[in-house]
Amino acid sequence: MPVTRKAPQLSIWHIFGLVGALLVTMFLSGGPAQAQSKNQSELNGLLEAVVGIDTRIPANARTAPTLGTTRQGSGVVISHDGLILTIGYLILEALEIDIVLTNGRKIPAAFVAYDHESGFGLVRAASALDVTPASLGSSDRMGVSTQVLLANRLGPGSAQGVFVVDRREFVGPWEYMLDRAIFTSPPNPNFSGAALFDAEGQLIGIGSLFLGNAAFLRQPVPGNMFVPIDELKPILDDMVSGGRRAGPARPWLGISPSELRDRVFIDRVSPDSPAAKAGVRSGELIVSVDAAPIASMAGYFRAIWRDRRAGDSVSLGLLTAEGKLRYVTIESVDRRSWLRLDPSL
Repeated sequence: MPVTRKAPQLSIWHIFGLVGALLVTMFLSGGPAQAQSKNQSELNGLLEAVVGIDTRIPANARTAPTLGTTRQGSGVVISHDGLILTIGYLILEALEIDIVLTNGRKIPAAFVAYDHESGFGLVRAASALDVTPASLGSSDRMGVSTQVLLANRLGPGSAQGVFVVDRREFVGPWEYMLDRAIFTSPPNPNFSGAALFDAEGQLIGIGSLFLGNAAFLRQPVPGNMFVPIDELKPILDDMVSGGRRAGPARPWLGISPSELRDRVFIDRVSPDSPAAKAGVRSGELIVSVDAAPIASMAGYFRAIWRDRRAGDSVSLGLLTAEGKLRYVTIESVDRRSWLRLDPSL
């Protein structure tokens, strides 16, 4: 009796992997070998703008317990004078910063700027890079199912074709929120500071996170979150000239919350933060801000930031682990004043 073999079933992961590998060919499409060689050369030239970033952080840095004292990731050269865009947590409170080119050459770099609202960071190489800088594109038109190219410090051989699988709000417990973050899949493990290029080879995003719910067709799939490049354009000149965006800083409390079933819990209170000084404790439930009820992390952050600047007070209603309702007033600060950005301190 003949044996009937069932055709292999491709999971969504196999499909993503196969298609992702093929997406690189959008820069190497068709044509004779000579044209393909030219396209390969152009691709290699483009990806030379993606460099490695190695940083060393003092042990007493505020971010050392959560982000470590040695950090590695990627960055993208965006100007001829060696300005490099990366994700800010790689360089935050750094004592030493090194740029690593695709040929392995290391060049010292200096901290230029950090923007907590977007998450972007800037450094500048101490000597010439001899690299053609990447052009800034437009992330606004990157919709779901757009094909893009992810590149990191590992060079052209590791460039990965991915899909934009969602554009939605992202809320981070470190008092951070983006209105339209870029979510891609399949995931890449070397996402920190990685570059996201559109089909024209223009930079449209900088890698920030790995997460399990990048989302695709309403089904959660793992992927990466990228900060859209359009978040940088209005603040770039201010960051270069002044080390930060212009205007008053947002109020910062030092509370890391989480959300569960329309409730916002306090997971962690940063040491020496305004919240810690006001006696806020982990495990408490945030019931209200200025007597207005809170049901989500996004709503909580918006309530804190609305019509306030750093230095303004915030009134929180808290439900303790023992079931008691209490109210605290917290004097907010600019988060930069809490960080130890000067390594000599």
